[in-house]
Amino acid sequence: MEKYAIIVAGGSGTRFGAAMPKQFLPLAGLPVLMHTVRKFARCGAQVVLVLPRAQQELWRELCAEHGFEVECEVVSGGGSRFESVKNGLRAVASLAGDHTAGCMVAVHDGVRPLVSPQVIERAYADAAIHGSAVPVVAVTDSIRHIEPDGSSRAMRRDELVAVQTPQTFALDALLAAYNVELSPLFTDDASVMEAAGHSIHLIEGNHDNIKITHPGDLAIAENILKNATTC
Repeated sequence: MEKYAIIVAGGSGTRFGAAMPKQFLPLAGLPVLMHTVRKFARCGAQVVLVLPRAQQELWRELCAEHGFEVECEVVSGGGSRFESVKNGLRAVASLAGDHTAGCMVAVHDGVRPLVSPQVIERAYADAAIHGSAVPVVAVTDSIRHIEPDGSSRAMRRDELVAVQTPQTFALDALLAAYNVELSPLFTDDASVMEAAGHSIHLIEGNHDNIKITHPGDLAIAENILKNATTC
């Protein structure tokens, strides 16, 4: 089984409140994105990194500064995550050539550096069997649904899960599913596959696999890594 990973990192840092895009901020001595790329490379995946063109020189400079030599192909992102994944898929298809059958491709957020190797490996293995593998974790907070009139109602959290990445699929199927125009119904790769008529196989994710969105998330990630290295 050939394994590919599309790592999408298109943040600007505006919401994070930092001068530098959050994927390049330091985490335990390395930029966040390097932790993420290294996780997939160590699992034997060929990595395609999708970055805005304006950030690619900074990435090269950071790689030189940190002596980061993990091989990955860098491609330019699009105007939306959907277009960025499409660009990544084109690069993966080019790498695979005439041998796309049997290939698995994982799509992962660049700012989720704490995904466990076990989740990555299971995602590839289950996608090879079921055609898809999407990690989820149980919802622990109480959840309410907001009605159009502004009222709300409680929802059963045991019927809900929180979705993570890497979302992993058979390459041929994902290529075909993305051969459409962007729809507002596409919230992630699983929704694109569902729209193409595929069912989605869920796997257990890891709660530490947080998406670094706010400054506090970076501190949480630092603490998780510190505890992991001292245990």
